[in-house]
Amino acid sequence: MIVPPSGTPVGGTRRVLHFVTGGFSGATQVAVELCLSQLKAGRLQPVLALRRKRSTDPAKVQALRDQGLEVHLVPGWAHWMTVWSLRRLCQRLKPDVMVAHGFPEHLLGRRAALQAAVPAVVQVEHNSRERYNAGSLAQARALAPRSAKLVGVSEGVRQRLVALGMPEERTLAIPNGIRLERFAAADERPHSQRDAGIVMSARFARQKDQPTLIRAVALLGQRGLRPPVYLAGGGKASYRKTAERLVRELGLTGQVQFLGYHRDVPGLLMSQRIFVLSTHWEGMPLALLEGMAAGCACVASLVPGVEGVLVPERTGLLTPEGDAVALADALERLLRDEVLAQRLGTAARQRAIEEHSVELMTRRYEDLLLAV
Repeated sequence: MIVPPSGTPVGGTRRVLHFVTGGFSGATQVAVELCLSQLKAGRLQPVLALRRKRSTDPAKVQALRDQGLEVHLVPGWAHWMTVWSLRRLCQRLKPDVMVAHGFPEHLLGRRAALQAAVPAVVQVEHNSRERYNAGSLAQARALAPRSAKLVGVSEGVRQRLVALGMPEERTLAIPNGIRLERFAAADERPHSQRDAGIVMSARFARQKDQPTLIRAVALLGQRGLRPPVYLAGGGKASYRKTAERLVRELGLTGQVQFLGYHRDVPGLLMSQRIFVLSTHWEGMPLALLEGMAAGCACVASLVPGVEGVLVPERTGLLTPEGDAVALADALERLLRDEVLAQRLGTAARQRAIEEHSVELMTRRYEDLLLAV
């Protein structure tokens, strides 16, 4: 589908407005993938609305427009202004469905859509531990009966929605997906041809737990193992500085490398044997799916959102949250047993191919949006 100069969409007849943070987080990435895939398939007319943040990158917005996607920015400096602007956008575009991704955007988006008399609204919850307080939780519970569906990006997130008091009959799980073609060369890179290194690709934030990985690496050194470790990702400077200070204190300078934003994460992952996701909570971690698709032997924290993605001892290893000793034990197994690492990496890649393609995710969302 394209949007000609007249502004009249060409393609499917049902217009879907996706609303998400403009911070280009994991939730934004999922919303963008859905829009681009729907644009290509032509069954729906996708439009993307981004809540402007300080980190909203104009170049990324323009890149989406260059691909033919209709993108709108709404103010993000105050909730009332976001709702007011988004309501006016809905009144002008007249979408058939509003899909509101993430917190607090799913509250703001559904309020605006209902005020604008959008026929159907859908919530997508992207995390298992959102920052609800008494007021926002009351809003979510009030909006739930007026929403066509409440989507969790994993079964763990769906169960969390129910635990928060949302009507179970309106909830469903649609697992996140990734573009697998970026990892097509993984089968040509068996572990025997990879460096025995460790990659963690995640932003530096309160949610992520790079310090536990760093402490585990220090423990590995006491056991005679000193693998190279690559920490890829941006995020908040304060969290990165904390991790850098810990690296210096533990004498790991040079062994642990901070890569920042990395332009070729697939290439990095396919060059190393092990991927780690040390984290405090998740929804459906795209970085873990990428590690699996790359054929890495994956180790992750046992938290909601991860549980169910990795099958212990079959497609990866799970360790207790924040347990550096357990993480070091798991990494030692993989570093000393290349056969085990290869077996887990192969199984993880197969599971990613079967369960977590962006095409499968898109088809599930399209079926939902055509039915509501």
